[in-house]
Amino acid sequence: MLEFAALLLVSTLFGGMMLYSFGFAPMVFRAMPAEEAGRFIRAVFPWYYLFVIAIAGLGGAILLLWDLVSGVLMITIAAVAVYARQGLMPQINAAREARSQGVPEAKARFGRLHGISVALNFAQLIAAGYVLYRFL
Repeated sequence: MLEFAALLLVSTLFGGMMLYSFGFAPMVFRAMPAEEAGRFIRAVFPWYYLFVIAIAGLGGAILLLWDLVSGVLMITIAAVAVYARQGLMPQINAAREARSQGVPEAKARFGRLHGISVALNFAQLIAAGYVLYRFL
């Protein structure tokens, strides 16, 4: 029963991350003016990270009971999401604000931080996919 719960959690995490990254976020930027879309995405991101933290943390805790590698990967996904939400996201928002105020170096800082955020999210997605693969 716990193995099935873990499978549901991992597949929910993977599917939710795929939908948000490749469906929801791009659609928002196509459907709304850039400034409005950016504001909306900034409001949604904290909830996205809470989703990842909760699902990956719970899934990881269950997986630790019988598959150490998968459990550690899921806990790592949750930990990276905590860092992204609490550490990286405020820095990105500050850089975006500085950029909008015309601070010269803010554009490069925003680009670098946003790139780190995208890379971390992609790594989390790959890790979740690998955990899912381990269920085969």
